[in-house]
Amino acid sequence: MTDPITGLSSMATRKVLADLTEAYHRSTGGRVAFRSMGGVDAARLIRSGAAIDLVVLASGVMERLESEGHLLPGSRTTFVRSGIAVAVPVGAPHPDLCDEAALRRAMLEGGTLCYSTGPSGDHLRQLWERWGLADEMARRAIQAPPGTSVASLLARGEASLGFQQLSEMIGVEGVQIVGPLPAEAQSITVFEAGISILSADRASCDAFIGFATGPDADDIITRNGLSVQDREDRNAASTSI
Repeated sequence: MTDPITGLSSMATRKVLADLTEAYHRSTGGRVAFRSMGGVDAARLIRSGAAIDLVVLASGVMERLESEGHLLPGSRTTFVRSGIAVAVPVGAPHPDLCDEAALRRAMLEGGTLCYSTGPSGDHLRQLWERWGLADEMARRAIQAPPGTSVASLLARGEASLGFQQLSEMIGVEGVQIVGPLPAEAQSITVFEAGISILSADRASCDAFIGFATGPDADDIITRNGLSVQDREDRNAASTSI
């Protein structure tokens, strides 16, 4: 049995990649082993020269890694889109999220807020700055450490209102998802897949990326709270040419 190719991802795509690697193995016999951690730590590990074949991170990080020479030029491929959701501990009242004003009230009227270190956390801080609430939220909000999910802190009762990528909160016991951020306050993160410049098996990497961004992956992706809209738009454009 050949050794699996290895991959590194952030926590937002941990569950979907676990499901996709299992489906890929059943379909092709190919083996892929992903390791997931906070996105900042993942990028740091790649920059340190870790022997990784595949990388799945937010598009902005992937662009920088490619420009720094850590990714095979031209290997970056749009994988999934991910929106931010709001969650509460099981049994807690659900705040109104009908529009941006309601979201702002929910944050002000709630107890301890929890947010992540990833792109969703960056977006929350930008919202607070825009609303003039940066100082207030700095006193009342806690940031989950890298690699720790916001949902886990909600489930332990350490926060009453949590904000993170929907894919990281689906299926967590002790947590109820209220819904996505309202459209005018939402931020969509695009995650890409790419090949490390250090990979010795680029053909296998290409094969897995092709599977993970192909139609056989659609159901797996959507049930993990992610979207394939970018890929659908690109495919539609290519078939119309």
